[in-house]
Amino acid sequence: MKIGFDNDLYIKLQTEHIRERISRFGNKLYLEFGGKLFDDYHAARVLPGFDLNGKVKLLLNMKEDAELIMCVSAEAIEKNKIRADMGITYDEDAIRLVILLSGLGIKINSVVITLYDDQPAAAKFKTRLENMGITAYIHRPTKGYPTDVETIISEEGYGANPYIETTRPLVVITAPGPGCGKLATALSQLYHDNKRGLKAGYAKFETFPIWNIPLKHPVNLAYEAATADLNDVNMIDPYHLEAYGVTTVNYNRDIEVFPVVRTILERITGTDIYKSPTDMGVNMAGFAICDDEVCREASKQEIIRRYYKAACDKKLGSPEADVTVGRIQVIMQQAGTRTENRLTALAARARTQETGVPATAIELADGRFAVGRMSDLLTAPASAMLNAIKMCAGMADPVHLLAPRVLEPILKMKKSVLKSAYPRLNVEEVLIAMSICADLNPSVELAMNKLGELAGCEAHSTVMLTPSDIAAYRKLGINLSCDPEFLSKFDT
Repeated sequence: MKIGFDNDLYIKLQTEHIRERISRFGNKLYLEFGGKLFDDYHAARVLPGFDLNGKVKLLLNMKEDAELIMCVSAEAIEKNKIRADMGITYDEDAIRLVILLSGLGIKINSVVITLYDDQPAAAKFKTRLENMGITAYIHRPTKGYPTDVETIISEEGYGANPYIETTRPLVVITAPGPGCGKLATALSQLYHDNKRGLKAGYAKFETFPIWNIPLKHPVNLAYEAATADLNDVNMIDPYHLEAYGVTTVNYNRDIEVFPVVRTILERITGTDIYKSPTDMGVNMAGFAICDDEVCREASKQEIIRRYYKAACDKKLGSPEADVTVGRIQVIMQQAGTRTENRLTALAARARTQETGVPATAIELADGRFAVGRMSDLLTAPASAMLNAIKMCAGMADPVHLLAPRVLEPILKMKKSVLKSAYPRLNVEEVLIAMSICADLNPSVELAMNKLGELAGCEAHSTVMLTPSDIAAYRKLGINLSCDPEFLSKFDT
């Protein structure tokens, strides 16, 4: 697919910029990491060329100088809060991230359970961490926050938190999701360091919104669409504009909290470190956009996808989705795009209208469409995927990639043993069947070798798909959207 983002340049610039910020504060920086460490599909979709795991590669670049603190909110643990993109709880994801990162050689300092108020589930989680050999700390809600600065920066406030001993110049503070107390943990550490006569600083690393591109650039609007359910809004940073006469972009929550953060930082360090929320950031993504038009178009498609996702949530009964749909419709207008610009949707609907069954369309890199319909054997996304790799391999449509002797036992198992209501093969099952057939048929192996060419392709389904097919398309790097229609509308 067309590339709009130079990831190698990004890692280089980002590493240099963070090292410069570390040196500014006497070789000690607490860096709040926002967004996803692994599998940042949103960034990869709106900035084609962005590495899904770019932040992890950045940490690996600096792993000799870095250690990591993981924050998890006790409130999120108690409420069993789920990461929507992965379907696992925040506490489970914290453990997953700690294991993954330590396995890559990144030093894990500890896990901090924030906003702790004797929640039973959080207490059990702390015990579990300790049984696993992971150092765990508890931070209670900061007394006086956010208005009583005198109390916040006293022994009753940040001073009530245990001090976390760190040894490396860069201390990355991250979390499974928002609202986990990363900022409070960083400022608490600064307070304790200052009490000990140690010099240290704070900075924030978040990819979106990108501060040095226009407010209404589709990349920034796509971020607004992605967080429409959180009511996040991109804004011109008024503090930066006042201090420097330069227009930059930030988002409402950082701008709203900045006066408090600025005062706390000044009181702790004795210096007015930052003039604006933009000053606090270290993100260099805007400097690595190498083809603005490619990123604009990719972001417009992302905004439309977010609209369809909200529309599907509404169809499934989400009480907040109606408002989210309305917000994203406004964002589409600002970006100058419409649902009609989703060409895969038009192609899929045309096939459904022709056949009367659900269909999925994939737009290939050369502009051709591979369209698949639901059959007695295959789901529509599985059929579309097979047609797509055949087209990439230059194979004729009548060529069969799945041998009957492989298909029949799988279908029999699903029907007779697993009692599946929908025994058709999904995308993952088709890929497994193909891997078996590849040993027997060189054409299948040739087609499978084309799977990598589907990464970055756009796709649309005329019905809401199963979690299995959605996950498989995500793993293949296919950017999927769905009409807000139930399969049962067709499958009678």
